[in-house]
Amino acid sequence: MNAGVSIVAVPRQLLRGERRPRVVLVGRLRTGKSSLFLAASSASPQHRNLLRDGDGYDECLVDVGLEQMSLVDLPPIESLHTLGAHDRVLVKYLLWGDRWPPVAAHEAEQPALAFRSPDVLIQVVDATALQRDLELTLELCLLGKPLVIALNRVDEARRKGLYINTRALSERLGVPVVATVAHMGLGVSEVFVAALAAARKKEPPRTPAPSKYIEVTLESLRVLLTRPEVVEAFRAPWPFLLMQLAENDDYFLQEFAGHFPELLPEVLAARLAAERQLPRPLSEELHADRHHRAATLFEQVTQFGGTADSGRGQRFLDGIFLHPRWGLIGSLAVFALVLLMVFKVSAILDGWTSAPLADWVQQWQPESTAGVVGRAVADGLIGLTGIVIPYMLPLVLLLVALEEAGIMHRVAFVVDRGFHHIGLHGGVAAPFLVGLGCNVPAISMVAATTSGRERVVATLLLAFVPCSARSAIILAMGGKYLGWLGVFAIFALTLVVLTALGGALARRYTDVAVGLIQEIPPYALPTWRGLVLRTWERTSDIVTIVTPLLVAGSVLLALLNHFGADQVINLLLSPVTHWWLGLPVLLGVPILFGVLRKELSLLMVYQALGSMEIDPFLDWVQIATFLVFLTFYIPCVSTFAVMLRTIGWRQAWYSVGLSALVALLIGGGVRLLLELWRAVLP
Repeated sequence: MNAGVSIVAVPRQLLRGERRPRVVLVGRLRTGKSSLFLAASSASPQHRNLLRDGDGYDECLVDVGLEQMSLVDLPPIESLHTLGAHDRVLVKYLLWGDRWPPVAAHEAEQPALAFRSPDVLIQVVDATALQRDLELTLELCLLGKPLVIALNRVDEARRKGLYINTRALSERLGVPVVATVAHMGLGVSEVFVAALAAARKKEPPRTPAPSKYIEVTLESLRVLLTRPEVVEAFRAPWPFLLMQLAENDDYFLQEFAGHFPELLPEVLAARLAAERQLPRPLSEELHADRHHRAATLFEQVTQFGGTADSGRGQRFLDGIFLHPRWGLIGSLAVFALVLLMVFKVSAILDGWTSAPLADWVQQWQPESTAGVVGRAVADGLIGLTGIVIPYMLPLVLLLVALEEAGIMHRVAFVVDRGFHHIGLHGGVAAPFLVGLGCNVPAISMVAATTSGRERVVATLLLAFVPCSARSAIILAMGGKYLGWLGVFAIFALTLVVLTALGGALARRYTDVAVGLIQEIPPYALPTWRGLVLRTWERTSDIVTIVTPLLVAGSVLLALLNHFGADQVINLLLSPVTHWWLGLPVLLGVPILFGVLRKELSLLMVYQALGSMEIDPFLDWVQIATFLVFLTFYIPCVSTFAVMLRTIGWRQAWYSVGLSALVALLIGGGVRLLLELWRAVLP
């Protein structure tokens, strides 16, 4: 052997000519799939149609060393489930090429040209949206075709601080994963080398099994679909066929009914039996499970500005928050901890802020109209300080911290199951979480992400979500006079009422659509800059809107009291306040003006009573009744205004009537129950 001469092993059979594999690029829209094709294409590609009137594809020959491949660029596809007409053509091609199985041989529209099915699939994945694309990866694995993943745009992902462990991803999926920057040609040759190796091995990827509880429920359906005659008729891997029929795909169900009518009742019965064992429709459960597995896989193979140790911590946290059973308990524990922390912190801040100011201003007892106005302005500013600083700011700050940390999005994923029971999807969970800060931006988010009846139902329910103002009042009064158990009970009652109302509205609006569940970002440590900016964003209207309204409301109430007009209003409202709710008659005006801003109600209560201390005038039953009524009472003016723009005047006024009715019924019911409880207590 001569020195300096290198020997390269040549495969016994080169993949060239008739042996060259057909490699197909698949992926979602805007993943860089076409950029990868153009980076490999040295000549003008040929353009053909899959069917005579179907979508077209581009094809060219690519030299990879001594070997060749036929590279096909297919139109984008979002999912293999719930197929539209165009996506169904693509799935047929991926499964069968031009050699359709017996179940499809009868169709009038046959392939226009002769072309064989793919030998290898290359899924082009956007590294900046990895979790989203991994759902499609799990679906493609069901096709039983050798698969290679081109992890594109890794440069953009790294600039965003996202680091993906390609080796770990490859090991968990059982397929080659190659990092690429397609528009720069980086990693392109490595992708095609991996595709040729996959074509030579002809090893399909590991079939990703659903979660164990779903696998058990589908066992009887699996037994029916693995019969030799069914497999031969469809010529499709049984895991794929199982998922299509489990998700009630129209095409595959119709073909099964046409070719196996004797088995159809058994299949439908098996599907119905599986659905009865699950908390929501089978197709929705499978979708949610696939999303969960993709999210878990994403967390396992990525780091976001962290280390391997932090990755283990993330997996531990996801084991809690994303667990199908324990996730809800973990989410409730987080919110209970938030309320407890706000309760403890607020008691300290209240003693430092509003209490000394209230004692100071109490010494001022004006008699002139100008003096009354000046005292009212001072009372308004002090009341605002006593609500915002001790109660609202800590609550909003903690909620923002949970969003920045990525925990809120996991809570949204967990509550998806509950949202489906009221005719909504998990994607609206984010607006509901935002609604804990303010209902106005929450309704705006619903308007931007939903349509039709779903928008109406979500908007109507958002009016009952306790915003930071209502939550601050609950914490301010309830925390001070009812204790943390009383506060927790009010929030728990809110959850019960939302669930009941959601179920009722879902029955009224029966055509509410089921949409997609929102993506889950990686965990991240909140930054002080992000916390400050987002907290200010959520509370900035205090300066521009709330303060003028509170001061003006305080002045108006003081003038009404000064001239005796408040007595007339209180007398007119006494059937509601005194007879039904059991509250002092003088609280009629504070309740009425609460429609301007919820913070105004508490401030006016202080003014009506002439003291910042409420317990000498209201007992614990009255305080609880007042808080429950105010929690469900008519939404504020700003919320009503955005409702008019989002769902129209008819539904907006329906929301007003519904909230008033619910507040009266729940408030009166709580009062009667607490009075009965007090009567039987020793």
